[in-house]
Amino acid sequence: MGCTCFGVSIVWRKSGDSRDRDDLEGKQLGNIRNFSHNELRNATDDFHRSNKLGQGGFGIVYKGILKDGTEVAVKTLSAESKQGVQEFLTEISTISNVRHPNLVELIGCCAQGTNRALVYEYLENNSLDRALLGRNSSTVKLDWGKRSAICMGTARGLAYLHEELVPHIVHRDIKASNILLDQDFAPKIGDFGLAKLFPDDITHISTKIAGTTGYLAPEYVLGGHLTLKADVYSFGILVLEVVSGRSSSKAKWGGMQKCLLEYAWQLYEEGKLLELVDPELDDFPEEEIIRYIKVAFFCTQAVANRRPLMSQVIEMLSRNIRLNEKQLTAPGYFQDSGSLSELPFSNKKSSESSTSYQMSSAPITVTQVTPR
Repeated sequence: MGCTCFGVSIVWRKSGDSRDRDDLEGKQLGNIRNFSHNELRNATDDFHRSNKLGQGGFGIVYKGILKDGTEVAVKTLSAESKQGVQEFLTEISTISNVRHPNLVELIGCCAQGTNRALVYEYLENNSLDRALLGRNSSTVKLDWGKRSAICMGTARGLAYLHEELVPHIVHRDIKASNILLDQDFAPKIGDFGLAKLFPDDITHISTKIAGTTGYLAPEYVLGGHLTLKADVYSFGILVLEVVSGRSSSKAKWGGMQKCLLEYAWQLYEEGKLLELVDPELDDFPEEEIIRYIKVAFFCTQAVANRRPLMSQVIEMLSRNIRLNEKQLTAPGYFQDSGSLSELPFSNKKSSESSTSYQMSSAPITVTQVTPR
């Protein structure tokens, strides 16, 4: 099997021997290095739990130190995950030659027998969800200067993927745990396992739903129609999390069963947006933070083509301008649903948690199986 993208050719050997049938031949790997499994074992102290940085559906991420002293993050892949293998191929082919200050750099990979791993640059402050929403949030203080810079840097990374690269890339999984922070808390977008190439000559990609509940765009959940605007929607949710210091997956807001976006929109309609701001923020520019919240609303409008391009988002965030709120329409959002059913384009029976989609106060409701 082969996979080629951005001038990188990845060749997988077919062999009757299961130990080496998935070995990476190491030819034409472009700018990335082919690591042996032993090299990564040595770098991570045999994948010791003390070096564990995080865990996801794909496997575990470990901190490692290469022989030359370079610190790296080693993203392992669960051998039994068939979907994980495809994500592994996607991640290599998508970003092996992509370089941007706000994108995590892929250094190399390992595919030896059933052992597969991606080797990334190591970022000292881990992920945004840990710094802002997790157990580290009590020790890491993110003032508004850092938070606004995280929003801007993430927006620049997305604008590069959407508008500067050819073909364009839609990330599909923009969320706090995939925004990594360096020693100065500058953001870098990571985890391209779900990414899709998006040529100029198409309007959308019809695909199975993948991503994380709470960040998924309405048109993607309802019809499987994927566009760059799905990332814009996810970015809008991310901005609301950065401002509020709370997770979008939290079910109760304002003492009621409301998702973060729904609650934020309610405060907007009531003229009480500052009530959304994280109490941990002692000092912040009120007009600027309100502008960020409103930009998030422009990004999360229910109708995809009303959402701005990421280059326009950068302009809206960076300049002290009055936004034309007459053009702003209600957001599309998800909230917990008591019922379980199956979407027409889903191949899985719903035995997992579900969420419902609402357009406005007079909602259309369907159910969406939590994909990851």
